[in-house]
Parts: sequence; structure tokens; C-alpha cells
Amino acid sequence: MERKLATIIMAAGKGTRMKNAEKAKVMFEVCEIPMIEHVVRLAYDIHSTRVIVIVGFMRASVEQHVAKVAPAVEFAVQEPQLGTGHAIIQTEPLLHSYDGDVLILSGDVPLLQESTIEGLIEHHQSTKAVATILTADVDDPTGYGRVLRNENGFVEAIVEHRDASAEQLKVREINSGIYLFDSGNLYEALGHITPHNSQNEYYLTDVFQYYWSHALPVAAVKAADHNEIRGINTIDQLLDAESVMIARGK
Repeated sequence: MERKLATIIMAAGKGTRMKNAEKAKVMFEVCEIPMIEHVVRLAYDIHSTRVIVIVGFMRASVEQHVAKVAPAVEFAVQEPQLGTGHAIIQTEPLLHSYDGDVLILSGDVPLLQESTIEGLIEHHQSTKAVATILTADVDDPTGYGRVLRNENGFVEAIVEHRDASAEQLKVREINSGIYLFDSGNLYEALGHITPHNSQNEYYLTDVFQYYWSHALPVAAVKAADHNEIRGINTIDQLLDAESVMIARGK
């Protein structure tokens, strides 16, 4: 029997590099459709039983648009924004009695395709991992977290660029920030993360340290096209994403 799927979309950020203090980043358009709408459509195309959008900056505009195009969407509020882990913690009241898989998407990653997420779900369920990371090979991984695997193909570490050894810097497989979790293990792990870092933020990636310390398996699957995991942080990146979408004929 197929497991239930809840999709959480992180959409609380400001997007300072978009140079518009009056507009939420996820409301910038790719092919005349706000980025958040592309991601919400994907969540329903993969048959999510619950879709939760985490809002924060300019939340009213995001909520109004999403509610208009997808009335069944639920909202969680992240205010203030204290990191990706903190964002997901805000969804726990909505999912406290939920038992199934939880997909984490970003509202500023509009190029993901249904077939890629379906492959992520299939791999996650077939490996019986507590979490599965969507990754990609890129020609220039500078600045990205490297995904390190063991001899069985499971993930044994995610090493940030600044912390990587010379050998680890040769790894081209990067973390996309898109994850699939078992719901019970996710919220258990989130209860153990702390903001003990230079940003004083709660990082979602810290849950993996909890899993590894408890010998719980973390899997990974690569996206065939690295363009799919592109996050949009600047107007130039927005234009690039639009070019990719147009080339797909959409």
C-alpha cells in the first residue's frame, strides 16, 4: 500500500538580492506564473494528500495567491525566520498526528519536474531510508555542500564547501535542499537540533547528524538535470530559469 505524502513548501524568505523590498521572492514570475505556484502545482501533480506552505515575509500576498489557485493548501507561519530547521518546526502542529512521508520543497525552485520527484519517492520507499536527499552532479560545485556516500550508496556525510578537504572538494555531487522524510523520524530529530552556529539559526541539515548518530539510513538519488534544482536568488537567475522553462516548451 502506498504511503501518504505531505508536501511542505518553504516560502517565508525575503529575497534581498531580488532588489524589491515590497515583494516576496516566491511571488516573482517565471513564464508569467509566480514561482510558488509552479511548486504548488508540482505538489498536487505528485498526489500529495496535504500541502503546507510556510509563509513569512509579505505573507498576505503569498497566502492570497496560493489560496486562489489551490484552496486546499494549509499555511504555517515562520516569524521571525530562524533557519530552515526552524521553518519545518512550525509545521509540527499541523502534522502532529500525521503518519507518512514528508517532502520538503522550496518555493524558489520552480524547475523541478514530476518525474524527478516520483523517482525520489520510489527510491526512498525501496531503500526504507528515514530520509532521502535529492542531489545533482554539477560541473562547478563551488560553494555547495558535497554529498559523501558509503560503499553501499547511502549518505554518510554532507560537507559544506568551506569545511571540505582537498579530496572532498573533488566531489561533484551536491545537496539540493530537497528532501523526503519519514514523518515520525523527522519531528523526533527536529526536537534535538540547536542554533549553535555563527548565524544562530536552526539548520534542517542538522537532522542528518541525529540520524547518523542513531545509525539510521539516509539515502540519496540524483536528478538527471542539474537545472531542476536551481534556486532563484537574483533577477539574472530568474531569467535563466525562464529560458530553461521555455526550452522545455512549457
